[in-house]
Amino acid sequence: MKKICVLMGGTSNERSVSLQSGANVVKALEALGKYEVVPVQLDEDSVDAVPACDAVFLALHGGYGENGGVQTALNARGVPYTGPGAAASKLAMDKIETKKALAKAGVPTAAWAVVTDPAAASPMAFPCVVKPPRDGSSVGISKATDTASFRTALAEALKVDGREALVEAFVPGREMTVAVLNGKAFPVVEICAPGGWYGYKEKYLSDETTYPFPTDDFLPEMQRQAVAAYNACGCRGVTRVDFRVTDAGEMFVLELNTVPGMTAHSLVPKAAAKTGLDFPALCDEILAAAACD
Repeated sequence: MKKICVLMGGTSNERSVSLQSGANVVKALEALGKYEVVPVQLDEDSVDAVPACDAVFLALHGGYGENGGVQTALNARGVPYTGPGAAASKLAMDKIETKKALAKAGVPTAAWAVVTDPAAASPMAFPCVVKPPRDGSSVGISKATDTASFRTALAEALKVDGREALVEAFVPGREMTVAVLNGKAFPVVEICAPGGWYGYKEKYLSDETTYPFPTDDFLPEMQRQAVAAYNACGCRGVTRVDFRVTDAGEMFVLELNTVPGMTAHSLVPKAAAKTGLDFPALCDEILAAAACD
């Protein structure tokens, strides 16, 4: 592979994050000195703007970039791309279908229910988490602590999704994440956000969130569960698996991110660096696994 297109931007709520990721990937691939790197900023859900190339590095978060849309289009053109294929991407982007796949594989996940009625009462005890089932970067996700905050959270989630909201039991404890590349788990990263809530602001706008590498005895099991979740959803290439873990060490998978962030705050590069893999080398390994369905 010589000529590489890096896709970024797009039409989803995660466009600004995608532009940051894409710019970082372009710089990293150029630093390797062995590729002709072509940045491609998409402004519509189409690959018509993508020139002929040997492979595509997807830095296209949310929507068309993660729901199987761009993967299907690139499959039709016979152009290899990074990350999971179309079917796995579509499944992992849908938090409801992901939960079903995880349950079938015996991977633990928090209790959940689907709500379509904006006037519905909470199906979960408070506190609970309300989220759009088919979006990312914590867009539209809220923690509800009473009926009033549940109404507000439900309205926000329904506004983002347009059809339904996913309501989950809140798992008290710590938030952690495991990146999986080509079926191998990277070190576990803990997410320590101010106030204990890791929302959009804490992910991308705050410098107060810290990302230590924990040393708990349960970490090997968490890595094993991350790989199990990755396999349950049919992933390939790189995917990040997010967890909540109780003080007793009981872990629950929250979701899978099939086009994880590559920004200065992103977690996959941090985990890779812990193993001695710098950012250009990480991008090179991700690219080496590019394929079509």
